[in-house]
Amino acid sequence: MLSDRTQVISRAYRVLDESAGAAFRASIFISPDQIIKAKFVYPREIGRNLPEHLRMLQAFRYAEQTGQGVPANWVPGQQGISDDPANIGNI
Repeated sequence: MLSDRTQVISRAYRVLDESAGAAFRASIFISPDQIIKAKFVYPREIGRNLPEHLRMLQAFRYAEQTGQGVPANWVPGQQGISDDPANIGNI
C-alpha cells in the first residue's frame, strides 16, 4: 500500500480514475527484477481477495524454484504443471 498524492504512480501504472481524481483499487505484483508479473484492477464496490494475493505470491515463488506453472485453484503442497507444449493433453 502506498500514498500517491501527486497521482504520478497511479498514472504510471494506468490505474488513475481521472473523473474521480483517485486511483482505482488495484494490486500490482512486481518481481525483484522490476517486471510486472500480474495486475488486478477492482471496481470500487468489490474488495480485494488477500488470500488470493498470498496464493499468487506463493505460486510465483513455486514457479521460480521449480520451473513449473501452477493450475487453477493450486495451493502450496500440490504439484505444479509443466509448461512444455509437448505435454499438452498428458496427465
